Amino acid sequence: NCRRTCPCALARRRSVAAEQGRAVPRSYKIPESVLVVIHTAALDVLLIRRADAPEFWQSVTGSKDHLHESFEEAAVREVWEETGIDARAPGCILRDWHLENIYGIYPQWLHRYAPGVCENTEHLFSLQVPAGTPVVLNPREHVDWKWLPWLDAADACYSPSNAEACLWLPRLAVLSGVQGAPGPSGR
Repeated sequence: NCRRTCPCALARRRSVAAEQGRAVPRSYKIPESVLVVIHTAALDVLLIRRADAPEFWQSVTGSKDHLHESFEEAAVREVWEETGIDARAPGCILRDWHLENIYGIYPQWLHRYAPGVCENTEHLFSLQVPAGTPVVLNPREHVDWKWLPWLDAADACYSPSNAEACLWLPRLAVLSGVQGAPGPSGR
């Protein structure tokens, strides 16, 4: 029976147990997360460097805090926690791309998830911010930040799914009517 042997089945059973108020041995991360590509109208992308993996430049990412948290709520919360940017502030535009990536969790982070969980579902967003928006990092999570043109940001991302999201940015920005965005052919 797939439900019993599927690696994610155990995580679902633990999540159901938690919802029903039954004891769960320890708190594990929920294998549902957000990726938020923060950018300006000119498509300069904010990348942040992880404290626990200095070679790892990325956009804002993070898991849902609880099963009933919407992906949009998680995106707004993670952007605030990791960068100090209020995604609801005037001049900021949060866009749900209605796209998801399913990927294998990196081995060094598997211990954060319930036993048997090896995949994560990542929901994609972008956040357009005014140029010059201040960035205030949470030093426990990130140690540096930089703005890069979208193509350079894609090259700098450690995660393939993050790099791909940066590459999608100009096409989705054109469809969303971002001022100053390049046409579908690129720069």
